[in-house]
Amino acid sequence: MTDSRKTKQSRVRRAFARHQSLKPQSRAKALTGLAFKFLALVLSSAIVVTGVSAWQIADEIQSNGIQLLDENGKAVAISAEDIKGPINILLVGSDTRKGQGGGFGSGITSNLADVIILLHVSQDRKNAVALSFPRDLMVPWPACPSTSGGPGYLPQSLGQINATIANGGPGCTLKTVESITGLKIPFLAMINFKGVIEMSNAIGGVEVCLTKPIEDTYTHTSLPAGLQVLQGRAALQFLRTRHGVGDGSDLSRISNQQVFMSSLVRKIKSQGVLSNPVYLYTLATAAGRNMTLSSTMSDPNTLIALASSLKDVSLDKMVFMQLPSVSGLPAPNQGRVKPNDELAALIYDKLQNDKPIVLGKANGGQGAVVQPTATPTPGASTTPTPQPTGSAKPTPSANALPDSVIGSTAGDKTCSN
Repeated sequence: MTDSRKTKQSRVRRAFARHQSLKPQSRAKALTGLAFKFLALVLSSAIVVTGVSAWQIADEIQSNGIQLLDENGKAVAISAEDIKGPINILLVGSDTRKGQGGGFGSGITSNLADVIILLHVSQDRKNAVALSFPRDLMVPWPACPSTSGGPGYLPQSLGQINATIANGGPGCTLKTVESITGLKIPFLAMINFKGVIEMSNAIGGVEVCLTKPIEDTYTHTSLPAGLQVLQGRAALQFLRTRHGVGDGSDLSRISNQQVFMSSLVRKIKSQGVLSNPVYLYTLATAAGRNMTLSSTMSDPNTLIALASSLKDVSLDKMVFMQLPSVSGLPAPNQGRVKPNDELAALIYDKLQNDKPIVLGKANGGQGAVVQPTATPTPGASTTPTPQPTGSAKPTPSANALPDSVIGSTAGDKTCSN
């Protein structure tokens, strides 16, 4: 056996061993991850939508940019089609504690992609979908040169998707999502812990609906049932809670967080956020300090072009959904999930061909419930109540996804459950 072949096999063994050493996460570790960054991702997405203050924060964003690499290790370049055609952006939340200060859990040295959301905006700018990938999803890993200074890794037949960032940086998480979806994703935005409280305060709070009280001693969340306006620590606790909603799983937590995200979008659309310079400036500066963009989207002109692509998407055409998955995996992957290949293929096909995502029905999943349409009482006026712009529901068609797919639109009112 030649030295080069020995070296290659050694690299393969190291890559596999590095993944196989991953252990199921503890409750405490999981609780400090997914929801915390999700708030930051949602709020920073609002900054991408507005594009305001892009020039002011350009220098800071560009100095911290992530260089995306192709399979040959060469820098990824974007074309006019990447901006004028269908747009794909990957939003990643890292659970790194490095440089974050205290209060995020002790003795934790992980760096995992605990939040992974693919944002797709159609070429005609009429439809958009935010597709969440479960953090414990088991998928094949493509070979990836590191985007964070490490050695990268060779292909692996199966790995946990959130560990791709630890083994090769956020660009490897992006390459993994590209590989399983068949999409080209030229844009990446990454968020860490530090700016979450600041950004939730900057938006002025978000109103959420709770069907029942949330009492979760793990996250110190204590909220009464009914409508709540959450910001700062209260918003953080709501988004962190897992044991307080649904069946206590990460999938329930995603559903719960989409209650927050859809309400946030409604606020941005209807309550003057886009026209309020105070909101926009504080959000933009907070995002500039706490988000890292790929070099492909750090140019202010590109950022503004991406921002304008979402401004005119109506509420009923902004879909939030989970990648369909199945549990019950055998050891050593018990507690994790894998894609539901049949349903996932339907979604990937629509995204690849830039077709609108139409849900068979709004489905909140385990952690949320869709508010039913009010039924008029006898003798009540039959005059329709005026609805907010963009709230008309599309009529399900033969092209609609099965009812079992978990998702809803920003026009659907959902409650934490």
